[in-house]
Amino acid sequence: MNIDVRVIGITSASRMLLSDIGVDLTSWKENLQQEAKPADLANFVRHLSENHVFPNKVLVDCTADASVASHYYDWLKKGIHVITPNKKANSGPLDQYLKLRTLQRASYTHYFYEATVGAGLPIISTLRGLLETGDEILRIEGIFSGTLSYIFNNFEGTRSFSDVVTEAKEAGYTEPDPRDDLSGTDVARKVIILARESGLRLELSDIPVESLVPEALKSCSSPDEFMQKLPSFDQDWARQRHEAEAAGEVLRYVGVVDVLNKQGRVELKRYKRDHPFAQLSGSDNIIAFTTSRYKEQQPLIVRGPGAGAEVTAGGVFCDILRLASYLGAPS
Repeated sequence: MNIDVRVIGITSASRMLLSDIGVDLTSWKENLQQEAKPADLANFVRHLSENHVFPNKVLVDCTADASVASHYYDWLKKGIHVITPNKKANSGPLDQYLKLRTLQRASYTHYFYEATVGAGLPIISTLRGLLETGDEILRIEGIFSGTLSYIFNNFEGTRSFSDVVTEAKEAGYTEPDPRDDLSGTDVARKVIILARESGLRLELSDIPVESLVPEALKSCSSPDEFMQKLPSFDQDWARQRHEAEAAGEVLRYVGVVDVLNKQGRVELKRYKRDHPFAQLSGSDNIIAFTTSRYKEQQPLIVRGPGAGAEVTAGGVFCDILRLASYLGAPS
């Protein structure tokens, strides 16, 4: 594609590796251990902005850190493009988000964040394409959590809820503390990102979230204590599943952006067995866009793996290539 992409710096929370002409990507891990300096974000950014060998500079934030996200505005002002899967900036305080978007539109510096929702799935770009071509978004509904998708896809037959959560935790699908997934906060962040992208001015606190963490277990002092006590709620879950099955339905944990009524929500819902949301497998995400063009009976659907390092990296790299094409690379 005639694009020369060089990685001229890598930083973690503790160490950073800098190079004027490009880090050797065959041995970066070893070099980060052996040759790295103590991490210093201000120096890291200075190293990038003062490099005059390469005309275009991009900072890729692969953290989930709000303090890193708080620097995007300054980086964009310095002419550094920003690409990120970090949800904190786009789901943070509304005034800061609007400030960021205003700067982005007023300058020739780009800010891309496809991987904030659905990892490598084309969700933000699909939504943008609909809006930019004059379609009207009516509703976005989806299963946005790979973890909760996995849990409810496998919560079938005679299996207990705590069993499935344990399996998901051991398979590495959940956060170290499964309450972080079961609380629904991560899904709420994705709902806010899509709501704001659709033109709604909502704060995270405006989104009602149905937490799946039993009230009595919210105060557990550790993930282990939570996992030990979770089986005592298995009967409640079995009852909900039985009621759904008796009606020919399944349980799914969904996020909804209701654009017409200017609101969003996160909730546990029941769907008929022939509904697309009932036919997922593994940790797939699925998102349905109902618009003026794509009506209620036939919404536009995006489906696929929505979690995991590899597909997220694919989404981030896709944004890097898109940035290159915006900056004049041959298509």
